[in-house]
Amino acid sequence: MSGIPIRLVRPASASSGSGVAAPLPLSLYVHLPWCLKKCPYCDFNSHTWRGSGDIPEDEYLTALQHDLERALPFVWGRTVQTLFIGGGTPSLFSPRAIERLLGMLRAHLRFAAGAEITLEANPGTFEAERFRGFAAAGINRLSIGVQSFDDRALEAIGRVHNSAQARAAVDLAATVFETFNVDLMYALPGQSLDDLRKDLDEALGRGAPHLSCYHLTLEPGTPFARRPPELPDDDLAADMQDAVESACGEAGLERYEVSAFARSGHRCRHNLNYWQFGDYLGLGAGAHSKLSFATRIVRQSRLRQPARYLAALSGDATQAMQCLPADPADAATETAAWLDEVREVSAAELPFEFMLNALRLTEGVPVPLFLERTGLPFAAIAGAIDRAVSRRLLAADSGWIRPTPMGLRYLNDCQQLFLP
Repeated sequence: MSGIPIRLVRPASASSGSGVAAPLPLSLYVHLPWCLKKCPYCDFNSHTWRGSGDIPEDEYLTALQHDLERALPFVWGRTVQTLFIGGGTPSLFSPRAIERLLGMLRAHLRFAAGAEITLEANPGTFEAERFRGFAAAGINRLSIGVQSFDDRALEAIGRVHNSAQARAAVDLAATVFETFNVDLMYALPGQSLDDLRKDLDEALGRGAPHLSCYHLTLEPGTPFARRPPELPDDDLAADMQDAVESACGEAGLERYEVSAFARSGHRCRHNLNYWQFGDYLGLGAGAHSKLSFATRIVRQSRLRQPARYLAALSGDATQAMQCLPADPADAATETAAWLDEVREVSAAELPFEFMLNALRLTEGVPVPLFLERTGLPFAAIAGAIDRAVSRRLLAADSGWIRPTPMGLRYLNDCQQLFLP
C-alpha cells in the first residue's frame, strides 16, 4: 500500500522569532470520541454511538497506534509526564481496551516514574462497574463527570445518569483511586443557591480531593444555544461562584486555577502543564497538539469525525512515515490525511497564547517562564502587563505574573490585553 500523501504548509513567517532552547515538559492526550448521548450544552468533539453492536474498540485502538507511530518523530527522546484519556465518554471502553491502549503507549513512549494517568468517566452504573478494572489496567486518577447530585438538574441538562448513580460512583472512586476529580456545574436551569450548596456538600462530604466547578455557558452551535433554557441571572451566578470558593476553602481545598480546587498533593498535573504552556501530543479524532521546537511552535488538530479519522489511518504507518522530512520541526508543520489543521504559532500570537493559559493559575507563573516557553523576551509583554496592573487585574510583582482576585473574576478582560 502506498504511503499517505503529505502536503507541506509553509511557516507563517520564515523568521518568526518563536521557538524554545530546550525541550518543554510533555503531556499526552488521547481522545475517545463516543458517548451514549450528546448533552445539549456540550460543544466538545463527542459523537453519539449509533452503530449496531458495541463501540469498535479494536479498530479505533489500531488507528490510535498508527496515529502515534506517525507522530513519534515529533517527540523522539522525550519523556511523557502525564496522560489524560478524555472524550466523549472514555469509560464506555472496556478495561481490556484501556489496558491495551496503555500497553501500546508505553511500548512506543517513555513515561516518567509515577506519571499521572487520568481517565474521564461517567457515573452511570455500566461505567462504574468498570472502575476497578481501569485501576488494574494502570489508570491512577479518575475524573468523574457528575455535574450535579440533583435529579431535576441532571434531567434539565440532559445527563444520562441519576443522583443515586452519581453518589455511588464517587463513593466507589474513593475506595479504588488514591486521587480523583469530581466535575460540577453551576448556574444550571432553575438552580438556586441552596441547590448548589447541596451539590457542594455532597461532593465534599464524600471526600473528593479535587473539584472542578464550571459555570454553564451557552456554546455556539449547541441545542442550548439554539433554544436557551432559563438560567440564573448574573448576580445569582456570581453568588454561586462565591459559594463554591467558600465551601471548598472550608473543606481544605485550595483554589489553584480559575475553575479547579484541590487538597494538598492532589492538583491535576496534566492541566497544570497546559496552563504553564508546556507541550502536549494529542491522539485520536479531534485531538489537538502543541509542540515546541528550536525554530518554531506548532499546533495540530486531528480529523474530528471518527469515521474519517479511522479511514485516514487505515494505511501502513511505516510506509507513510517514509514521506516525512528528516527534520521533526519540518515534519510537524505538514498536513497529512489524518490531520485537520496544522499551523505555526507566530511570534505576534505567542504573548496572548501564553497568557490565555498562565493567567488561569491563581498563583500565576514566574517571569522567566515566559522566555522559556515562548522564546520571546519579557519586553514582548511588558506594556500589556503595565496596563493590566494599572487596571488592578494583575498584581504588581516583579518576579511573578499573577492575576489579582479581580483579574480572576474578569479573566477575559485581563487576557484580551495581550491580544496582538
